[in-house]
Amino acid sequence: MIKSMTGFASGSRELDTATLGITARTVNHRYLDMQVRLPPLLASIEVELRGVVQRWVARGRVEVAVTARLLGQPEVEVALNEPLVDALSAAVEQARARGAAAGGLTAGDLLRFPRALMVEELELDEAGRAELGRAAVAAVEDVLRDLDAMRVREGGYLLADLEARCRTLSDLVARLEGAAESGRAELVSRLNARVEELRAQAGVEEAALAQEVVRFAARSDVSEEITRLRGHLAHWTALTGATEPCGRKLDFLLQEMNREVNTLGAKVEGADASELVVTAKAELEKLREQVQNVE
Repeated sequence: MIKSMTGFASGSRELDTATLGITARTVNHRYLDMQVRLPPLLASIEVELRGVVQRWVARGRVEVAVTARLLGQPEVEVALNEPLVDALSAAVEQARARGAAAGGLTAGDLLRFPRALMVEELELDEAGRAELGRAAVAAVEDVLRDLDAMRVREGGYLLADLEARCRTLSDLVARLEGAAESGRAELVSRLNARVEELRAQAGVEEAALAQEVVRFAARSDVSEEITRLRGHLAHWTALTGATEPCGRKLDFLLQEMNREVNTLGAKVEGADASELVVTAKAELEKLREQVQNVE
């Protein structure tokens, strides 16, 4: 199946305790490169989320970000910094003993001293964190489903373009086969004419000349390359019609097709055939550029 490696989706989920926000984006990459950003409150679900992402994305750079905003006024815990208060009290007593101060340490005095009172906002308890984690995983799954749908739609556009270019390439292969056969016949004709000229010369061995004609004709035979190119195009169709990701396989197949076209360029005779080879190479390059977007 053709899926684009480029996509974006976002979503949110409301809970009694918090609001979750999720974004997911994918771009081209040779392998699977994953980045998951979570608030400290949800750090424990990172491994699980990575597994979820891998079920939806096989190739590309993936960025998933989750935010969590707690609702309502947080509970507050106030604690006395006892070591500091003891030290302050001892200092006040010393001052009183020397007549430098009167009275003891008051509550107002404590409020004026930094860190004498420690105020801490209490976040969710363990059960609340677990519920929030489960909700975050489900929300990410929903966003990845939307992302996948977008990538499938984009993949449909890619497939249409790739199929059109493959039809063009298939037509070029057929024309190359005809041009190569015509060029080969012309080569054999020229060689036979040259043989006739050489026969008039003394000491020329006709058997050796005939062997050379056969050897030259064999070097210009492109039937194997044409057969392999058609096989590669058939394999291409099978890959794009299957369910599993095929981008890397298509990239490898294009390398093989390019190798066959290069061989054709070295073997075919005639200006028309050479022009067809150049056109085929251009189509292969366009296919290669598009395949870089396929998962």
